Amino acid sequence: MDYPPSSEDQIERSNTDTGYSTPGGHSLDYSRTISEVSSYSEPSILDEPLGLPFGLPISKLVGRASPVITKLRMKQHVDLLDEKLGNNDVANSELEMMKEKFSKLLLGEDMSGSGKGVCSAVALSNAITNLYATVFGHCHKLEPLPPEKKHMWRRDMDCLLSVCDYIVEFFPSFQNLPDGTALEVMASRPRSDIYINLPALEKLDTMLLEILDSFQNTEFWYIDDGKQSSIACTSRSFRQVIHRNDEKWWLPIPCVPVSGLPERLRKELQHKRECANQIHKAAMAINSAILAEMEVPESYLAALPKSGRASVGDSIYHHMSTANKFSPDYLLDGLDITSEHEALEITDSVEAAIYVWQRKASMSNSKSSWDMVKDLMADGDKYHMLVSRAESLLLCLKQRYPELSQTTLDTSKIQFNKDVGQAILESYSRVLEGLAFNIVAWIDDVLFVDGFVKRR
Repeated sequence: MDYPPSSEDQIERSNTDTGYSTPGGHSLDYSRTISEVSSYSEPSILDEPLGLPFGLPISKLVGRASPVITKLRMKQHVDLLDEKLGNNDVANSELEMMKEKFSKLLLGEDMSGSGKGVCSAVALSNAITNLYATVFGHCHKLEPLPPEKKHMWRRDMDCLLSVCDYIVEFFPSFQNLPDGTALEVMASRPRSDIYINLPALEKLDTMLLEILDSFQNTEFWYIDDGKQSSIACTSRSFRQVIHRNDEKWWLPIPCVPVSGLPERLRKELQHKRECANQIHKAAMAINSAILAEMEVPESYLAALPKSGRASVGDSIYHHMSTANKFSPDYLLDGLDITSEHEALEITDSVEAAIYVWQRKASMSNSKSSWDMVKDLMADGDKYHMLVSRAESLLLCLKQRYPELSQTTLDTSKIQFNKDVGQAILESYSRVLEGLAFNIVAWIDDVLFVDGFVKRR
């Protein structure tokens, strides 16, 4: 009869495991709202819901079962499946699937095994991104997630997030020996960024699934394009109302009763929209914070232009350098941005200019004391002013276009990042941000169609 290891063995094991990643290579093209499909998915256990993600949450890492207990729980889960389905093939197939997926993960997506794969951080980031695309890629309606996809999402995410159990930081502590001697030792605890952000993201994840689960037996429905009926004609008219003739024409069209939705249901939709919008903001804030902590790759810095003016262009530079009172909103209104692609190009150029001006500002501060007396006010202050104004312009751009794809800088950081913890937090927050954004857009479609029907 097998017995689980003692608590001392578990403590010793947790203190000797490490969470460092290995060097890596290239990555996927990242987007805040769209994910590419790949080949990763499967097993794990859903833990209890956590407290609110705001403030100081109680970390799931503290309450998460130890690896030994997790294995026992997984075995119990498999045994329950065997009893329920009466078929050992189901358990065996899930086990084989899990082996296959973790093998691909360890190989760094290089099936040849020659060591040319990406590093662990990039492989995990891609796995979370691709899992999101597999589970939510075909979800275009306000309806509960199918049970099998919900099970896949929770099971696979729990497996991928379990890596965080072994990412720790060491701190000095004291251990009292039986003879009363106090011995200074190094103890481990969850890394601070994971301790704070991972429970918050898991709570946001649960809240988004609860919002989708709440859309059962609704008084609105959807019609796919191409249906040949009188209702399809109404569908086409709604398509014109919500402006989908050219863009995203394949999405289903929401329909409401002739008299519109009841006021009670409309208020419920507005409340759920506000909840999803707050989740979107929270996920975006976490994602931005994690990206800001990632190191800027040397390859990105080497490719920067020699001057910030060459990066942003003469018109933007003139406005930023000469205006007494700089207004980023006024500047953006004057640029007449007509597409998200143009907005992304401007965002890339502004980010590049920020690093150019920061580098020049640091160079001016490193001059001798005599040179600083003559030049610091003329050069250093000017570059600091340009950096400050460029950062405010960048913030305004991201607020106006929250659905923008990852910028060149963000993509470069993700591609060359080797920190496994940051990779998990960044990819998890990014896919939750995309899901929340989609839910808000789907609710807006229903509310818009309802308003159109009531105004007729």
